[in-house]
Amino acid sequence: MSSRRRSREMAIQVLYQVDMAQSDVAEALRLFCEHFKAPESIRDFAFELARGTHEHREEVDTLIKRFSEHWRLERMPTVDRNILRLAIYELLYRTDIPAKVSINEAVDLGKKYGSEDSGSFINGILDRIRLHLEETGRRKTTPDDDHAFEPAGDIAG
Repeated sequence: MSSRRRSREMAIQVLYQVDMAQSDVAEALRLFCEHFKAPESIRDFAFELARGTHEHREEVDTLIKRFSEHWRLERMPTVDRNILRLAIYELLYRTDIPAKVSINEAVDLGKKYGSEDSGSFINGILDRIRLHLEETGRRKTTPDDDHAFEPAGDIAG
């Protein structure tokens, strides 16, 4: 498993803790590292993802609410909600990461940590948000995000 995947897993676990316990992200990061002995090689990227996602949570949640049909944010499974938050943060603020990668990673995390329907649920919302961001100029298409975009659920299998 790649170090970035492990960093995303750590960030999701921290975001889950913050969401469930209404705790401070810095404290949740400290506790996670203390109790689970997170390797140094994954900490920096995990910290950046967790902090960035938390700092931009209001904007991210607005997008989730807008593009999740028939789902209120507070009624979504906590795992799915935080995977979506992380991926949307990446789509908005980590333009060095191709949208396709962020979506595929989120779908895989949903399949691993969520329910049997999490992967397709996450993929559907993220793809609508990706299209919106591209149409409004918030996200530029990169060579890795060609126009023949394949839904992440089909790629990750």
